[in-house]
Amino acid sequence: MKQSTALGILKSGRNVFLTGSAGTGKTFLINEYTNYLKERKIKPAIVAPTGIAASHIGGVTIHSFFSIGIRDYIDDFYLDKLMQMKSVHERLSKLKVLIIDEVSMVSPGVFESMDKILRAIKFTDKPFGGVQLILSGDFFQLPPVSKEWKEIRFIWQTELWNKLDLKVAYLEEKFRQDEDDMLVNILDEIRSGDVSQQSWEILEKKMTEKTKLKFNPTKLYTHNMDVDRINLKELDKIEEKSNFFEALEKGSRQNLEKIYKSSLVQENLELKKGAVVIFIKNNYEKGYINGTLGVVVDFEEGTKYPIVEISSGRKIIAEREDWSKETDSGKVQATVKQIPLRLAWAITVHKSQGMTLDAAEIDLSKTFEHGQGYVALSRIKSIDGLSLSGMNNVALSVDEQVLSVDRKFKTHSNFVEEKFLGFSDEEKQKMFDLFITVNRGTLDKNEIDEEKKLIEKEERQKNEAIGSSSEKINSISTYQTTKELIDKRFNLEKIIEERGLTKATILNHLEKLIKSELLKKDDLEYLKPDDELIETVKEVVDEINSDKKEENFTEDGKIKLTPIFKMLDGEVDFEEIRLALLFID
Repeated sequence: MKQSTALGILKSGRNVFLTGSAGTGKTFLINEYTNYLKERKIKPAIVAPTGIAASHIGGVTIHSFFSIGIRDYIDDFYLDKLMQMKSVHERLSKLKVLIIDEVSMVSPGVFESMDKILRAIKFTDKPFGGVQLILSGDFFQLPPVSKEWKEIRFIWQTELWNKLDLKVAYLEEKFRQDEDDMLVNILDEIRSGDVSQQSWEILEKKMTEKTKLKFNPTKLYTHNMDVDRINLKELDKIEEKSNFFEALEKGSRQNLEKIYKSSLVQENLELKKGAVVIFIKNNYEKGYINGTLGVVVDFEEGTKYPIVEISSGRKIIAEREDWSKETDSGKVQATVKQIPLRLAWAITVHKSQGMTLDAAEIDLSKTFEHGQGYVALSRIKSIDGLSLSGMNNVALSVDEQVLSVDRKFKTHSNFVEEKFLGFSDEEKQKMFDLFITVNRGTLDKNEIDEEKKLIEKEERQKNEAIGSSSEKINSISTYQTTKELIDKRFNLEKIIEERGLTKATILNHLEKLIKSELLKKDDLEYLKPDDELIETVKEVVDEINSDKKEENFTEDGKIKLTPIFKMLDGEVDFEEIRLALLFID
């Protein structure tokens, strides 16, 4: 399904399961729909099961939004307590649209609890209190970690899933790895449950090659033990004075242990200036959430609290936070006060879900869970940014149940798409307007235009305040930097070295610069491959254009790289093909 069709289905007000492989633009689409609603004065809530996932989508954690703490499931006693909490009631009673991201990681127990709370708050038996529910995610990603519901592992196995009458919108056009057809092909094969020998060989080759980047890539591991070992090793390399932070504890040892086991807080934390860290607590007022990455740049005089600079450039004093264990009646049994940080040179595959990395060093030798290899590989933009330190037989496996249900999702998505496209433009607009009206939004064009201006102003102020480094803000400047090196007639190897980017990314810059007419093909003449290669690639392109097989083209009519690669018997690598294509009309 195309994004435009999926957006229309969202705007119709139906409950939707938005899915598709990594890089198909699920987050982009959610942002588009969120802005659409805000422009019409409807404020959606966006939640996710983990802090990093919530940060990725610009939302909050499920447990925080629904005030369910560390519980996997709530009973009637705790529900009564929530009903008496004014803040919870005010937050949820006015809710019109709920968006849940990374739903593959949501346990059935938490899924049922959200439904239970909303039905109680809104005094209705309608699933999720009758709000529009949008579930976004990919069940080929990591499954939920839960102590409960062992016989039902995924939320699509619950009765509640069926009651929601979800319309499936299965996105298939890829955006994140559109510059690297080779990686896309490997990921698609993993999803199909049939990884080719050629893909295995490509990945095995990555176990002997190292990335050619001038910075150290993020290290991803399947086990916390490996992550801790790497982080301590990196900390030891820093020749700065150590600052130690011991947790302040109150309560019985048994209850304190429960806090440590159910959270990421550490009894003893060692930090140095220059340490790479991750925040493990939400504090919106101070500007960080569970998952915010940064570097310790100094320590506050007197208190010695670490000063952390996050990616936006903002500096935050990381003061002690509280972690508590309460009884169901709300009585505090134990409390831990500690700096909300952990070392983060290396992270687990589980915590990487939702991230997009330029490069990563991945160890899949101890893979123990279906989907871990898929998640890890789908974090990177390009095969050039991959360095593998090991794989085992489970590394590229996927859950058989997920394989089966994914086929059903695709079939249902095709049915939904066909039915939606059967409506006239007038009928679609009536559906869109009715949903806005029912939820007390505005259809007044002047008011919508004013809201758009306010949203744009807020975005500008936000970007100016935090020095946003998103691709959207910096895309022009990063392409311009590449162009300046072209103007100096640097060869590709030198440009890659100067920019600290992969070859695939630089080729992507060249394609975008030519498309936007900031560069002419004559400017790249000095990079032109030999005429024989260009002629060979051109003959294959002409043949593919002549055959007109749909599977050889993207939705926008562009020839895919894989068929060219295969027709050349794999003797010309993807980057050389892309370079040759720059000189073919």
